[in-house]
Amino acid sequence: MTQADLPARSATPDTSRLLRAEQRGLRLAILCRTFAVGAAFLWVGGSWVAFGFYPNPLIFVVLGVFTAVGVAHACVIGTRFDRWWMKYAIYTIDILGICATFAFLPVIREEAVPQILAFRAYGIYYLFPMVAMATLSLSPRLVLWSGCVAVIGWFAAFFIAIAGMETTLSWSDLPPGATRAQYEALFLSADFIGRGNRIEETGFLMIATLILSLGVLRARRVFMAQVQAQAEREQIASTLGRYVPEAVAKRLIDDPEALTPQQRYAVILVMDISGFTAYSAGRAPTEVIEHLNDFLSGCAEKVSRHNGVVIQFTGDGLMASFGTPIESAEPEQEAIAASRALMAQAGKAGFSIRIGLAAGPVAAGSIGSSDRQAFTVYGDTVNRAARLEAHAKTLGRTLLLDGSFEDKLQGQPVERHEQQTLRGLSEPVTVLVLA
Repeated sequence: MTQADLPARSATPDTSRLLRAEQRGLRLAILCRTFAVGAAFLWVGGSWVAFGFYPNPLIFVVLGVFTAVGVAHACVIGTRFDRWWMKYAIYTIDILGICATFAFLPVIREEAVPQILAFRAYGIYYLFPMVAMATLSLSPRLVLWSGCVAVIGWFAAFFIAIAGMETTLSWSDLPPGATRAQYEALFLSADFIGRGNRIEETGFLMIATLILSLGVLRARRVFMAQVQAQAEREQIASTLGRYVPEAVAKRLIDDPEALTPQQRYAVILVMDISGFTAYSAGRAPTEVIEHLNDFLSGCAEKVSRHNGVVIQFTGDGLMASFGTPIESAEPEQEAIAASRALMAQAGKAGFSIRIGLAAGPVAAGSIGSSDRQAFTVYGDTVNRAARLEAHAKTLGRTLLLDGSFEDKLQGQPVERHEQQTLRGLSEPVTVLVLA
């Protein structure tokens, strides 16, 4: 049973999405219905002009009423006036209106022509689009309802049409071994009602209805399965995002093997706030934490904007990677652009920061126990980035890069410091300072 059929129940996120899909489908069905009515207007009017066929003017009135009812329903869908039974009522009105047209509306005004000729000249195929359009609502109940109403309404119209006939003929009136002339005389007779044809066509209509309703039911189940899977993915990503970077969480969901420990080329960024201890002195802890959280949140957003991933927050700083676990064609350029964005962010927050950038091979992947894991990067490149950040204080600079960036600066002015000894590293490194 659909959410629209149970308005009293509270809507879950899954059923709310399905309800919105049903509402969009109903609007689409009304749009198709309007086009169909317009086509009928053109066909009847065109036949009048082109072929000299003079239809009953009431046909245009019926088509106009159909259009008005559909537009009124479209305006109500999704509003507080919408009710679950309205779609059933609309399809019932449409289908019974078509059946009533065959039962009561004379084919030609000027002459008394048996109404059964309307069934023989036009046929039940006018009802097939109504059942087909019901599938757009994603409601198998509505499809079944429409098919059943069409069968019942068609037979009711048929019996009304033949009720006033003095004589009726059907295929059973053919004698055994009938000749061609006898076939033609029977079939072309105004008294021929073709009862067997009516049974046959409604049978096919019911079969089509059952097939369409099963198709809609399957589509609903596929839709709900996809919605549920997406909701589970979002919940997992949200939960993992509390402990690991969002980009890592999404990649872990999409491809868990991608986070197995492996060596990758990457750029490591280490940032720290200068003089944070002095800043914290004399301020309320809540004020310090609130201001720091706002600043670091902005920094994480800047890193993500340049395809970097914040691996961890280090008290009053952070460490980020470019090139792993999210692959990048130009990790050096993205890391430099992110560093400039961090410096601008720090200026707005009233902080002074130091940044160290190092490029090279890193070991990256998920580590930990079977119950809880964390994505991390480690290796000489990581250590070098941390030492460059600390060495920036010695040189009185904001941003230091290691020598591996020299070929990636694309003509940018740079200050080169040869053979700098960094604490904790066994070999001296070349340090670059962007002017």
